[in-house]
Parts: sequence; structure tokens; C-alpha cells
Amino acid sequence: PSQLKMPSPQALQPVLKMKVDELFLNWLSEPNTQVILKDYLRKIKNGDELEFAQGECNGRDSLVFTENNNVASKNSITERTSASFSASCSPPSATLPSGSGCSNRVGPSSRALRRSISIKKRAHTKDARRVAQPAWPAAPPAPPAGSSMRMKELSLRQDPDLRKELALRQDPDLRKELALLARGCDFVLPSRFKKRLKAFQQGQAGGGNSHTQVKKEEAVVPALSESIPKFYFPRGRPQANINIDNLISKIEKIFSQFPDERVTIEDMGKVAKACECPLYWKAPLFYAAGGDRRGYVSVHKFVAMWRKVLQNCHDDASKFIHLLAKPGCPYLEQEDFIPFLQDVVDSHAGLAFLKEASDFHSRYITTVIQRIFYNVNRSWTGKITCSELRRSSLLQNVALLDEEDDINQLTEYFSYEHFYVVYCKFWELDTDHDLYIDQRDLARHNDQAISHRMIERIFSGTVTRDRKVHKESRLSYSDFVWFLISEEDKKTETSIEYWFRCMDLDGDGVLSMYELQYFYQEQCHKLEAMAIEPLPFEDCLCQMLDLVRPELPGKITLRDLKRCKLAHIFFDTFFNIEKYLDHEQKDPFMVAKDAETLGQEISDWERYAAEEYDVLVAEEAANEQYNDGYENILDPIDHHITSEFDLHGEKRHLFEIPNPHCNLDLDEYEYLDDFE
Repeated sequence: PSQLKMPSPQALQPVLKMKVDELFLNWLSEPNTQVILKDYLRKIKNGDELEFAQGECNGRDSLVFTENNNVASKNSITERTSASFSASCSPPSATLPSGSGCSNRVGPSSRALRRSISIKKRAHTKDARRVAQPAWPAAPPAPPAGSSMRMKELSLRQDPDLRKELALRQDPDLRKELALLARGCDFVLPSRFKKRLKAFQQGQAGGGNSHTQVKKEEAVVPALSESIPKFYFPRGRPQANINIDNLISKIEKIFSQFPDERVTIEDMGKVAKACECPLYWKAPLFYAAGGDRRGYVSVHKFVAMWRKVLQNCHDDASKFIHLLAKPGCPYLEQEDFIPFLQDVVDSHAGLAFLKEASDFHSRYITTVIQRIFYNVNRSWTGKITCSELRRSSLLQNVALLDEEDDINQLTEYFSYEHFYVVYCKFWELDTDHDLYIDQRDLARHNDQAISHRMIERIFSGTVTRDRKVHKESRLSYSDFVWFLISEEDKKTETSIEYWFRCMDLDGDGVLSMYELQYFYQEQCHKLEAMAIEPLPFEDCLCQMLDLVRPELPGKITLRDLKRCKLAHIFFDTFFNIEKYLDHEQKDPFMVAKDAETLGQEISDWERYAAEEYDVLVAEEAANEQYNDGYENILDPIDHHITSEFDLHGEKRHLFEIPNPHCNLDLDEYEYLDDFE
């Protein structure tokens, strides 16, 4: 009869496969089977000869295993013990499938090792291949129950290592993985099985010494977060020696000097000094404590507010933003400065003359706010953060307000003379006096010195903030402040960024030759109209490249212009015809000297504002003298207009109104329009 062939494991039916697995696991869990496996493992490790019963291993009488036979163990003791254990998982017994062989697949390189072994077999036994015949494992005969139990209990009492190994063998996870390994299945060792397997291997390496203790793997303790010093302080570095209670007691002492311990805005200067703050922090302190709702601040409200500030804010910049900003907002917007600057206008000695001209308070405040954002808000976001405030000089200038009675000496932000110049220049262009100008109005600035193509770029929205005004193709007074400062001083970083944005037509961050030629063409037309032969674009381009020396040939970046220190000459060449001619007539050695002394003298804007202010004052004096010496007959309408401005009445300070001859209805001006 033909020999009955069992189907391959892949062809087994699900129910039959489950039965095979169950029988195999039952056999593997038998104590005798475990003893045989342990004995074979010890012999394999020691290199002893293994003796098999007749019929085992297909007619071979003996088989000797040594460590050199194990492919997976070559370098370390741990690898040899791991390979020995993997060999013990499939003992050479007739009860196992005859063709399964010894599976060494333990670890990530198991598949490569198995492939190398199969190659060696094919090289030596090319003609002696045999197909494995799977069969059910037959369980060995069990010994008498009573004697087996007594021997087992006696051995467990005498040998603690045996108890440990027995507990290991009875572990369901280990038995399952051993069963899969013996059948030649691939598996990934679970974390718990890996730990137990390592402990088992270390116990086997001890050579049966009952006093050997298995070393447990010590977990690596991660470094605590406290061991890394804190290096990021968004609200300032905390001060270790600050005593908040002492500061609070000083503040309470100041409040006790006033009736009912309530302080108004006029007396907040003393409280600001007690808080160790500059004098003109008094308005932010007053409004942060809720003084705008009742007109006064109680000691309890203020102490609670200031204690919270001291606990959370550790430098002047974070405190200033906390006081001025909206609740929970980490930055300052333009409207946040209005109460602070209004208090400066109301209480500073250098602006006492401006109290009567209350209609111009908003113009001055608008100008100062735009100058603050022009110099401080380097990110162009319209939001001043703590880091930007720390890098600026705004807080130093705020502190100088208390020390300097002449506010015109604070030329960086608060100078009234600078405001006077800016507002007069805007008033000359705003012919309809609606506080907005269009492209035709701006083209008249400085006798049409700015090219039309550059004016179109300014009105395109690339450097303006008000989207509504951009759609209407108009420029507000706030945007004009940025334009005038950038036009008259092209050496600052903000002005370089301003004009670079305008010249970068495609917004790729690089000024290409096409963009330079686009602006230079109009300059050539203006020069020809003035009977001046223009320089060919190729020659002009070579001069500008030599001037800037860009890092990338043929591409001028914002970084190149900031680095070259001659960006003002570069910009004037392409869109300001008058300044371009001035640079052409200037001595090149003087230009190089100006570049070396950049930042050591007063800025171009301060020089321009001082010169224009002198001119405006002279014109104002001439107009007043003309009006005083000329008598004319006024009709009722002219008399009504003149009486509104009171030109012939009491003599006023020249700063009260920018131009006394304008017909302006001050009530039509809305205060909030400047901050849209």
C-alpha cells in the first residue's frame, strides 16, 4: 500500500490545525519533555555526544554538537547561550517532525542566518535532499503518578533554581513562543518574554550553581527636567532677592496718605514711584487697576493687581505690556497706546501749550504711535511683542520723559517739532483736507521727485495696513508718516525694508534685473526731459552691482542691501530723480566717508526735520507779519470764517495749529480713523 502522506502545514484544515497545536503544546508542557530538553541543552552547551535511540535521526548512531557548529554564536557568550537555547527548542527526537531541523531564528538577523545554513546544505548534500514529512508528535510514556510527584516535590525543595525554571516553563507566554519556535514559525519576542528569556539564559550560564543569583536588568533612569537649567524666560528672568511684601507695604503706605485710600490719575505719580516705575507709567498703572471705571483706584484693587504683575512679570518690558495690553494678550496693538500717550499730552511740561488745542491731540498721538511701530515693530505684524520691546529704546525714552522738560529733545518718538513737520507736509498734499491723499496728491511731494511707478507700488498695498483705504486707492495720515520717514532717511533697517518691498514686484525676496530695469526706465525719461543724457541701463547695473556686491550674482536680496551701507544711493537711483542727481554730483570720497560714519552723527531724518522746521517757522513768522500789517475790508462771510479761527485775536503759540489759513472743520475728524 502506498505510504500515507500528511499534507503540508499550510494545507491543514483549521480544525485539524488547532488540534495539532493543542497536542504539541500538551507534549511540550509535560515534565518529562522539559527534563529531556534541559538535558539535551546541557549536553549541547558542553559539547558532549548525544546518544539517540535506534531509529532516531534516520539511522545515525550518534551526533556531536559543539559551539563551533552553531552559526549564530561566534563573538560573545550571550550570543552562544542564545543560540544554544534556540537549539534546545527543537530537540532531535523521533517525536518531532523529521525534516524541521534546528531553527536558529532568534533576533533580527535570524532570516539571514537561516539562508546561509541552507546554502551550505545545498553545497554539501546537493543530491540528498529530503522533503519533510510532518507528523503528529507522540508523547513519551508517562511515569507512575505517585513516584513522579514525590520526586518532583523533593527536587523542588532541594533546588531553588529548579523552582525558578519550573515557574519559567509554566509561563503561558513562554510555552506558546517555544511551541512556535519549535515548529519553525517566525515570531517577535514580547518585552516580558525577552526579560524572562534573558534571565533563563543567565541561569543556564551559571552551570547549575544553586547560589548564583540572576542579575536583574537595571532600568536607565532618565535625566530629570530639573537637571537642565531653564534658559527661556518670555516674561523676564525671575529675581531671587526680590521681596514682594516689602514693595506692597510701601505702596500701602502711599495710599494711606489719601482720603479713603483712593488715588486719582493726578496723584498716581507717587504710586508709580513707590512701585519703582518711571513717572509716566502712572496712566497704565491707573487703568490696569480699573481706574477708568470709577475715576479712582482703591488700595485693595491696586495691591491685588500689582502683586499679580510682580509674580508673573519679571522685567520692565513684560510689565509694560501687561499693563497696556488687553487682558490675556501678550502683545501691544496701536490702540493700546492711546491712554498712555493722552496722559503724556495732558501732563508733560513740554506739551503744556497743546492743552488748549485739544483737536490736535489725536494728530500728535497718531504720529507718535506710528513712529513707535516704525522703530519697534521690526516684524511688520502690527503687534509689538516683549522681545521687540526689549530690543528697542522705547522704555528708555519713556523714562526720559520725567527727566527732560523739553520734549523736542526726545527726537526718536515724542518730539513735537517732528510731528509739526510731518503734519504740515501732509496738509500741503491733502488739498481737500479729508485727511486722505491719492496718487496725484502724493506725486506733488517734493516737486514730483518720486517716480510714478514707485507711487503706484506704494498704493498697491505692499507697505500699507488699511485694506479699506487700499481698495479706495487712498493713503491715510498714518501711512504717510511711514512714507515720509522712509523717504527722507533710507539708511535705517525699516526704511530699507520699506523700499525693498516696493521694488520687489513679484514678491520673491529678490530684486531681479527685470525689476531694476522697470524702475530705471522712468528715470531715463525724466533725465531726457531735463536735457540730461541718461546712463545706459547696463552701465548703471554694473555700478549698482559693484555698490551692493550681492552674494548671489545678478540677484540683490534684502540682506545684501542692509550689509552694503549704501542702500540710500541704490534706492534713489531707481525712483528719486533729485536725490539721484545729488549723489552723482557728490565726491565719491565723501560718500565713502559718510558710509564709515553711519550711526555716529544725527540721522538723516533728524537733519531733515530740523531744517524743515526752521523753514516752516520762518514762513509762519512771515505770514503773521503780513497779516498784522495788512488791513482789508471783510464781508460778512469772510468775517465769519476769520472769527472762527480768530486770526486777529489773542496771540497763540505757533504750534497750536499746523496752518492758520486752512478752512478745516475739526469736528469732522474722527479720532479712531487713524488706528484702523
